[in-house]
Amino acid sequence: MTATTSTGPSLIQRLRGLSGEVIKFGIVGAAGVVVNAVVFWVCLQGEGLIHSFAGFIATAVAIGTNYLGYRYWLYRDRDAASRKREITLFLIFSGIGMLIENGILAFSVHVLHYTSSGSQLIAKNVVGLAAGTVFRFFSYRTWVFKAMPELAEPQVVDEAERLLAAEQPQYAK
Repeated sequence: MTATTSTGPSLIQRLRGLSGEVIKFGIVGAAGVVVNAVVFWVCLQGEGLIHSFAGFIATAVAIGTNYLGYRYWLYRDRDAASRKREITLFLIFSGIGMLIENGILAFSVHVLHYTSSGSQLIAKNVVGLAAGTVFRFFSYRTWVFKAMPELAEPQVVDEAERLLAAEQPQYAK
């Protein structure tokens, strides 16, 4: 029976790393909720168009704030080779998350006929927010803020150096 050695992190190490990522994701998301609420309240103090578009303005500012938090704090070590692609995907997935939240609200109101303020609050800001957040977490970490490529295994590097030295002795160590 041959023992196998694993050069990658154990399941427990990966879960610990993921839990740290989830906590930081939650902190940035909570900051976005606060920004959304503050901007919404400020907009409601105005009159005219700013009052009418308060929800949109607040959500847009919160999405921008969240992007900055994710890019420059949580995922600062991730590949940032194409910011245009990254921002485009971030906005698309943020929009889908928003549709998930509001879709759950619409389902609750129009299909389940839960029309009280309390049930709508729970549908959108508890169930919808949770579902949208899970979607955004996995889509951001998988497609938006892509991990840097893994470095080659040491034995592969050693073999490449040996082959290079055999073909071109000037590169021998």
